[in-house]
Amino acid sequence: MLHFTRFTRTVLAASALWVSSGIACAQAPVTYKVIGQPAATGLIQKNYEKPFFDDFAARTGLNIKADYKAIDQLGIKDTEQLRVMKAGLFDIVSLRVSQNSRDEPTLLGLDLVGAAPDYATARKVYEAYKNTLDKRLQQSFQVKLLGAWPFGPQIIFCKKPVASLADLKGLKVRTYDQNLSKFMESVGATPVPLAFTEVHQSLSLGVVDCAITGPSSANSSGWPEVTTHQYALGVQMAVNAYAIGLKAWNKLKPDEQAKLQAAFTKLTDEIWTYSQELTTDSMNCNAGKEPCKLNKKFKLVDSPLQDADKKVLTDAVARISVPTWAEICDKANKTCSADWKATAGKVIGIQ
Repeated sequence: MLHFTRFTRTVLAASALWVSSGIACAQAPVTYKVIGQPAATGLIQKNYEKPFFDDFAARTGLNIKADYKAIDQLGIKDTEQLRVMKAGLFDIVSLRVSQNSRDEPTLLGLDLVGAAPDYATARKVYEAYKNTLDKRLQQSFQVKLLGAWPFGPQIIFCKKPVASLADLKGLKVRTYDQNLSKFMESVGATPVPLAFTEVHQSLSLGVVDCAITGPSSANSSGWPEVTTHQYALGVQMAVNAYAIGLKAWNKLKPDEQAKLQAAFTKLTDEIWTYSQELTTDSMNCNAGKEPCKLNKKFKLVDSPLQDADKKVLTDAVARISVPTWAEICDKANKTCSADWKATAGKVIGIQ
C-alpha cells in the first residue's frame, strides 16, 4: 500500500509537471517578422510605427511579439516588399504603395497623381477603395490589408530656383512611380526614378536637379542641405499601408483577428492626424519660419503655390493619371480601372 501511494504521488507529480510545462509552451508568445518603413523617412517611423511594433503585445492585446526591422536596415529594396511577403519570409509589412505598384498596379489607385491633393480627399479615396484593394492583394500576394496612412503632400525640392511647374522644364526630377514620371514628362521635366535613400547623394552630386517627397521626410533626411527651394504643389500623398500574410492571419481566431484589426485601425488613425501636424510644421522649418517645433530648421526659399499649377495638376487626373495607370493596371487585372471608377473615382468625381 505504501509503495502504491508513493508511486501514485510520483505519477501525479510528473503529470502536474508535464501539464504545467504544456501550459507554459502553449502560452509562449508567437513572434511576427515585420518589415518597417525606412528609418530615413523620419518622425512617423520613429514616433509611431516603431513604438507600436516594439510594444506589439500590449498594443494588440495578443500574445504576439514583433521582430521589427526598418527596410533600410534589412538590405531589401522597397520595391520588393510584396515579393518577400508572398514568399512567406515576413508576417507583416509596412508597405510602400507607389514603390510596389510595378508588382501590383492596383495599389496605385490609392494615390494617383493629382487625385487626392489634400488629407480629406485622400481619406475619402482610401475608405472607398480599401475593400477592392484588399481583395486583390489577397488573391495575388496572399496578404491582407490592415490599414493605410499618408506621409502627406509630396512636394518639389530643387537646387535651382523653381517657382512654378514651368521652371521644371529641362530639369532632372527624382520620381518614384510610373504615374508621377508621366506627369513630370508632361511639364517638360526629365523623370529619374530613385529610391528614397539614394536621393540626398544624387542631389549633392547633380544626378538630379530636383526631387519629390513629403516636407517632413525631406527635413529628416537633410534634403534642405543640398537644395535651395521648396515648391508646395502636392502631387501625391505618399500613401503607405500595413498588410499581414494570410498564413499568419488565418492562424488567428476571429476574436484575435478583431483585436489585431482594431489595433491597426487605431494606429493608422493616429498617423493620419500626426502626419498633418508634421506637414505644417516641416514646411515652416524647412523655410526657417515659426512655428517650428517638431523638425530641424533650415533656410529654403518657400516658393508660393501658383493657382495655374493647381489647375494643371487637377486637369492631369483625367488627362494623364487615370489613362496612363488604367492601361498598365488593366493588363494585370482586367477589372482594375473599372473597380477604381466605381469606388475611388466615384467619390472624387472621376469616371
